[in-house]
Amino acid sequence: MKIEGWARDGLTDEQIAQNIGISPSTLYEWKKKYSEISESLKRGKDVVDLQVENALLKRALGYEYKEKKYEPVQMTDEEYYLHQQIAVNKYKLEHPEATMEELRAVELGVSRYKMVLVEEKTKEVVPDVTAQIFWLKNRRPDKWRDKQDIEHSGGITNTVVELTPEERRKRIEELKAKLK
Repeated sequence: MKIEGWARDGLTDEQIAQNIGISPSTLYEWKKKYSEISESLKRGKDVVDLQVENALLKRALGYEYKEKKYEPVQMTDEEYYLHQQIAVNKYKLEHPEATMEELRAVELGVSRYKMVLVEEKTKEVVPDVTAQIFWLKNRRPDKWRDKQDIEHSGGITNTVVELTPEERRKRIEELKAKLK
């Protein structure tokens, strides 16, 4: 279904409605009325959400990849002739009515060079702290959100407000003595 594909491509409901040629409110009504449409949108969005989640996790943990470097190298005459024949035969299959002139143009259009792998390196993408923070704040908010709720079970006695001026001076002296 096209709707599922559009959702998988990352389009919003508003963009999907526009593609269908309806207003967003009509799409919302259709989603309520027809479970197939709602499920189709959900399936499409689930696919892309999972891809993004996997990419975020990969970036948070870091990963390795192979970097390949290619350079053009001139083919031998035999290789060049073979590539020309392959190109001409493919063109004949796709264009059975092709003229000799067209086939000759295809033959001459084949490059004399091929790309050859000259170097392959393993590269590393280091773990991304921002991705780690984002992941943890969303997956473990009980431990990683910015605001922590800390409960204190013991009672607080003798708060500064409750102390007399003499008791405050005495408490300050006690704290200074501890710092020495």
